[in-house]
Amino acid sequence: MTEAARAAAESPSGLTGQSAVDDLVALLDLERIEENIFRGVSPAESPVRVFGGQVAGQALVAAGRTVPVERRVHSLHSYFIRPGDPRVPIVYEVDRIRDGRSFTTRRVVAVQHGKAIFSLSASFQLEEQGVEHTSDMPPVPDPESLPTWSESAKSYPLVNLKFPRPIDVRYVTEPPWESREDGPGEAASQVWMKADGKLPDDPMLQLCVMTYASDMTLLDGVLARHGVYWGLDKVLGASLDHAMWFHRPFRADEWLLYDTTSPTASGNRGLATGRFFTRDGALVATVVQEGLIRVIKPSGDGDGDGGA
Repeated sequence: MTEAARAAAESPSGLTGQSAVDDLVALLDLERIEENIFRGVSPAESPVRVFGGQVAGQALVAAGRTVPVERRVHSLHSYFIRPGDPRVPIVYEVDRIRDGRSFTTRRVVAVQHGKAIFSLSASFQLEEQGVEHTSDMPPVPDPESLPTWSESAKSYPLVNLKFPRPIDVRYVTEPPWESREDGPGEAASQVWMKADGKLPDDPMLQLCVMTYASDMTLLDGVLARHGVYWGLDKVLGASLDHAMWFHRPFRADEWLLYDTTSPTASGNRGLATGRFFTRDGALVATVVQEGLIRVIKPSGDGDGDGGA
């Protein structure tokens, strides 16, 4: 691993602010092993499995490092195949599918213990001008008027309070760990989020940081609809797939509204969609994810395996 990544992996828990952002940048700075093979690590303080946004962000970094800088990623489609082990490095193998006149396609497979844990396909495009339209951003309060994530969560025994938080998240809607007290509610969530410090100007890094952050609150609408939350109820879950479309330039260290909703849930799977807006109302990215959501009722016989 790179020296920066090694330092990031050894950073103390509970880190926030610029130090946490610097560590995130270091974790996304993959080591090149071969022309199309890269290696990444996880933070020392990690959940029992690798955070989905981390492996997606690192995979996008790997793909981007095999593409000319003038071609920007416009979409990605990915599958979470197996839980990642945060104790060992992840190897990213890039397949150069196509290099066309305007578009470039890459496929990345993340490997641990000799098995694929994640796959990603990403498409890159030369900048072009053409027709344009966009959706309007919903009216919301300014992020500065809202409590930080730590302020909102400090009264609740959430396990992930101890993990590094390089992303500043501020709930516009009631956080799901609070709304659950009133039972099932609306299948929607809105948060302001941004890197909790300054990022380098690299446009590709901005995209990878957004990819990392996009997995943080996306399933909140599913949980809110059923009045449950991770760690407070018997909920077993995992990201199954993740797709993103990048529409316009943005900075991930400036406030972005993440407007998410869950149109449906069935078969122990919940579907969530999200839209990222800049503070001035520009729609810059769209996200769709299906997640495994197993709510174990007190009288049920839940299998308790926690995996897909």
